[in-house]
Amino acid sequence: MDAKKQALINTGRKVYNLSIGTPDFEPPQHIKDALAASAGDSLQYRYSLVDTAEMLDAVVAYYRKRYGAEISPDEIVSVSGTQEGMGHLGMAVCNPGDVVLLPDPGYPIYEAGSWFGGAEIYYYELVKENAFMPKISEIPEDVLKRTKYICVSYPSNPVGAAASKEMYEELIAYANRYGFFIINDNAYSDIIFDGREGYSFLSIPGAKEVGVEFFSLSKSFNVTGLRISFLIGNRSIINAMKLLRSQYDFGMSYPYQKVAVAALTGPLDSVREQCRLYQERRCGGLRKIGWNAWDSQGTMFTWIPVPEGYTSVSCVETLMDTCGVVGTPGTAFGPKGEGYIRFALVKPAEELEEIVRVIGEHFPMK
Repeated sequence: MDAKKQALINTGRKVYNLSIGTPDFEPPQHIKDALAASAGDSLQYRYSLVDTAEMLDAVVAYYRKRYGAEISPDEIVSVSGTQEGMGHLGMAVCNPGDVVLLPDPGYPIYEAGSWFGGAEIYYYELVKENAFMPKISEIPEDVLKRTKYICVSYPSNPVGAAASKEMYEELIAYANRYGFFIINDNAYSDIIFDGREGYSFLSIPGAKEVGVEFFSLSKSFNVTGLRISFLIGNRSIINAMKLLRSQYDFGMSYPYQKVAVAALTGPLDSVREQCRLYQERRCGGLRKIGWNAWDSQGTMFTWIPVPEGYTSVSCVETLMDTCGVVGTPGTAFGPKGEGYIRFALVKPAEELEEIVRVIGEHFPMK
């Protein structure tokens, strides 16, 4: 797909790239100022072997204020982005023969991290008929008894579904019954629509006893390239991750730690405003041109059924050939992604309207 996209660009075609979830919003000014000030301090260029007390205290205070969740500094470890953290998690906690439960469709790094840990993967299906929620009751009991952890993420990339607290409460009950952990990827709680609550898994009673949460600044504060994320929660998992990280990493750089402090202690007006703008960008306009699209409940993505007569891949290829529009085929996220494509809502609403118009004029409906 990347090669095909570049070939279109080389011919002079206008290309609308909706394949990658990189925010088009700017980081707030106070965050840029914090990075600039820290970069001017020579002492900030040393090895950063530990997470500073200032940053850990900022995470604790943020979780208390933003989510009503009580955590302590020793229940936190920084990671170089959730992608890296998930990629190493299996190494930290899994042994050969352990089972991990992963969503299908789901973000690909969940698979890679499990493989790196030598675990056996069992996929639980996310389907529209069940509002893209997991049905743990359908997983065989012998699988649950061997399970080390289950990965969940809501609001969900790629499907754009939001989950109720009751779903997590049920999951916690299963984790207690069968002795497995819950790994929650909390990347999009600040991009959630229609008045839904963007909450933390760790705000639910009993969560810390059975699980951890990846918490990222990337999408809320538009600092994707700085790779600022945290793993928070159950001490046994946190300690295992700290031990593993001590062997391959020298810690989050001090300037980036200053960015984290500025983001977590600063105003959140821009976070709320861009949530409103993301909601405006949902691709309801596709319904007007005959696509069976529905509105995402959260995230910066929309998960769209392909028109009749197309597969996920053939739909994306046709969109590129006829319209210059680049999306991601649903099968990139697992077999249950067949029949869908994902668009990233990383263009202003006016440009998304233009994209809908171009699709309406040039995409051949079968």
